[in-house]
Order: sequence, then C-alpha cells, then structure tokens
Amino acid sequence: MDHKVANSLKILSEADKEACETVHITENEPGVGKKKLFIESYGCQMNFADSEIVASVMRDAGFVTTSDVNTADLIFLNTCAIRDNAEQRVRNRLKQLSFVKKRNPGALIGVLGCMAERLKANLLEEEKVVDIVTGPDAYRDLPRLVEEAETGQKGVNVFLSREETYADISPIRLNSNGVTAFISIMRGCDNMCSFCVVPFTRGRERSRDAFSIIREANGLFAEGYREVTLLGQNVDSYKWQSESGTINFAQLLEMVARVSPDLRVRFSTSHPKDITDEVLYTMKRYDNICKYIHLPAQSGNSRVLELMNRTYDREWYIGRINAIRNILGENCGISHDMISGFCTETEAEHQDSLSLLEFVRFDFGYMFSYSERPGTLAAKKFADDIPESVKSRRLSEMIEVQRRISLERNQRLVGTVQRVLVEGASKKSEADLSGRSDQNKVVVFPRENFKKGEYVDVLITECTAATLLGRVVQEEPVLA
Repeated sequence: MDHKVANSLKILSEADKEACETVHITENEPGVGKKKLFIESYGCQMNFADSEIVASVMRDAGFVTTSDVNTADLIFLNTCAIRDNAEQRVRNRLKQLSFVKKRNPGALIGVLGCMAERLKANLLEEEKVVDIVTGPDAYRDLPRLVEEAETGQKGVNVFLSREETYADISPIRLNSNGVTAFISIMRGCDNMCSFCVVPFTRGRERSRDAFSIIREANGLFAEGYREVTLLGQNVDSYKWQSESGTINFAQLLEMVARVSPDLRVRFSTSHPKDITDEVLYTMKRYDNICKYIHLPAQSGNSRVLELMNRTYDREWYIGRINAIRNILGENCGISHDMISGFCTETEAEHQDSLSLLEFVRFDFGYMFSYSERPGTLAAKKFADDIPESVKSRRLSEMIEVQRRISLERNQRLVGTVQRVLVEGASKKSEADLSGRSDQNKVVVFPRENFKKGEYVDVLITECTAATLLGRVVQEEPVLA
C-alpha cells in the first residue's frame, strides 16, 4: 500500500490513519482500445483487498486499470463508513470528481463499499454526480450496473449476502510490490460492538473455502510473493466445514504456513474474546508465522467496555496479553486500537486506558476520538456527551504515552539482529531499502546489492519511535 503518513509513527489520529490508507491503483496491463477503470480505496485493508476483486471482475468485463483519473471511462471510490471523517473525505472527493465529469461527460462514477451500503439509494439523491452505488457483497453485479448506467439509468445493488466470499475470483494485485499480498479468508462480522457500523455494512460472518485460500497462497508463492496477510474482520472466528470436519483459524493458519517455510504469514484482525491458545501455539510452532498480533482494546475500563458491547472486561484482555507473552515471549509485537471520549467516559476511566497502555507496552497503536455513527447501538442508546475538546485532549494524551512506549520498545532492539523481508526502497532515500521484521517493525538499511523479496539479517544500530535503522550482517543472527 502507498502509505502517506503525516508523521513517521504508526501512532495515528483519525485524520492521519484515514489519509495514509487511501490507495490509488496503477495500470495492470496494456489496454489499447479498452475502456479504462480508475479505483481509489479508502479505509481498512479489507477495502484494499476488495478493490483487487473489483478490478478482476471489471477486467473480465473488458476494462483495464489506469492511474490517470482524467482519462478514465469508469471511476470507482471504494469507501469506508467507520467514522464520519471518512465519509466526509469521500464527499469532498466527489466534489472534485464533478469537475472531471464536466470535462469528460461520458465518464461514470460509482461509490462502492461500506459507505454505499450504509446510505444505499439515498447517496444518489445526495450526490448527483454518482451513477452507481454498490455494497461489498454485490461486486459480481458491477458489469450489469455499469451497462445500466451507460444507458442513463442509475445502478444500485446493496444486497447483503450470507454466502458470498468471492473465493473463485483471482484478485488483480493493485499497487503490488511483488513481495507482500493480502488474502481475504472471511467476510462480515457477527460482533455487535455498540460503536461500530461494520455489521450493518458488511453483513454476517461467513468463512471462505479453506482449500481456495491454500490455492491462492500457493499461487502467490509461485509468482514470487514472500509474505501473505490473512484478512478478516475477526479472523479468530474463522470456521469452514470441510468433508472431513470443521477447519478453525488455528488449523487454517497451519495449512498456510506449510505452503513453504519461505512464505511469511501474518493475519489481521483478532478479537480479544476469540483469540485462543491454540492459535498462539500454532504461531510458536512455525517460524514463518510472524510473531505479531493486532489486538484492539478500544478501552482500558471495564464499564466502558461493557457499554461498547465488547463482551470482555479489562481483566480478560490482560489475561489474553499475558497468554501472548507467556507463549510467544516478551518480544512478540502487539498493537492496538483505542477510542477516546466514548459516551459517558469519565476522567478516571480515561486514566484506565492510559494505564493499560503502560501495562501492556504495545509496540504501536491506532487511536481515535469517538465518532457517533447513525444506526449503531451507541447512537440509539447513549448520548454523545463528551465535548470534542475533551475527546481531543484525551486522544493527545494517549498518543503521547504510546509514542514514548513505542520508542522504548524499539530501543530494546538496538544491538540485536532482526530477520527482514526486503519490500523495496526506503521512502526517504533510494540509497536505502526497507522491509519489516517478524514483529512488524519497519527496518531501513543501506541498499548495497540486496533486492526485493530477499531475506536479510540486519544489525539494529539506532531507532526512532517508528523505525529501526541498521546494516546487513552476514554472520549467523542472534534473534531477539
């Protein structure tokens, strides 16, 4: 992904995180005489993976992708609805695209994904420039909707499916570095967190055929990819019924790890109520399963967690952290999500969130102030009663604590050797390469003669709160 992060940290305010996860695609194949498709993706990794499915569907309908919106015949915005700020950014983008459409009246504009699902046909009334509205489960129908729109009709399909997983569609790897790739293993979410709109925009959980996942992983490895990230709203609830019985997430994780010892495996996202010791022991058993877990906390206070309908309390969360540390060791990378200023949150409860950061000592985190979403349980039951100035101040305090802890966690690694998968040039200098360690730390080192897709052992000589810096060493590594 082409992350454009305002600062160098993975400690992000709401605006920063959404800005860094806007993805533009590039041309994927020669397209002489073919219609051109431009896709822009907003939000989470699942949206990025969905855009790769959309590109595949539209390729079969005769389109090729382009990075130039001004020459596109078809413009898709794959949207996020998790916060109001995300939707406002899409609306602002549509205003910009209205000028593109004036210059090219034949161009069609479609809004896809979670915002489309949340607003449905109302989006056509609110945004006159939009021709097509399509939810996350209706991407197979896009060619028909485009044909309708070409006749002057508006095309809408926001049907939510209980079966659709797109298991048979081979994604087009957009903006691929040729080294890392996403594999979607399930869709939807059955957790009804009171602040979250995802169950309403992505529907119920359904797991993808495990053997189609293994085929995709094998294919990626054969093409030269050396890392895959298994994606789901809650990967730990993955369950697929095969002829020989149910395959759970721990078993799927092992199946993917066995594709090749040279294929790194990551996954996201885990839910604290569902991540099991079986998953942790599977991670321990395979060296190529990265020792990194994203485990959203959302709050450090049990009363607030109950209001959020997270179905665990502070003690349960700490118990899962202790299990991770006991099974995978102190150096396992752990990151989090945290919300400041949830409904009725007191100062003392905010301090509980800060103390959780101090206790766990996360490697990094994504922090946001609470944003009320229409239709959610919180919007129906609770007043959004924390002033924005208080939310902002509490968020700043969270970020400051996490920034200090992130630096301290990285400083512990100075003098150690880290195994790094080279992903490409450093953002700051073509003379340097960058990649990630097993624990998901960004590592930058001199280019020398190393290439993308290679594993190198890097002696860490210095660090910032976000990045490890070092040089490649040839001797046998002593991994931290």
